Amino acid sequence: MVFKENNKAIYLQIADGICDSVMTGTVEEGGRIPSVREYAATLQVNANTVMRSYEHLTQEGVLFNKRGIGFFVAEDARARISKMRHEAFFNGEIQEFFRQLNLLGISPDELTEHYVKYLKEIEK
Repeated sequence: MVFKENNKAIYLQIADGICDSVMTGTVEEGGRIPSVREYAATLQVNANTVMRSYEHLTQEGVLFNKRGIGFFVAEDARARISKMRHEAFFNGEIQEFFRQLNLLGISPDELTEHYVKYLKEIEK
């Protein structure tokens, strides 16, 4: 995993990566995820950082812990992640997006044209 040099903490970037894996189906709902130490070794980060990611996702209801067995993905994880990301997008990210559109003079029609083109490309 390549960490971005932005203001987002590494444990949150790891949590985002896990959520991405759930959303794409790489990690299945109900499935077990790697142990904290195993995942930390894979990512080459401190185990406490991974533990913080797992705890964060547990608080969000995306993961749950079976004592002595490990962490598992909740059965409704995709829906939870989608809801969380939807709220984050509309409560923050979209404002910056709109600001950039305005600064660049991009019209709604031009934006629609590019979005439709993008959707056609990913369908291939």
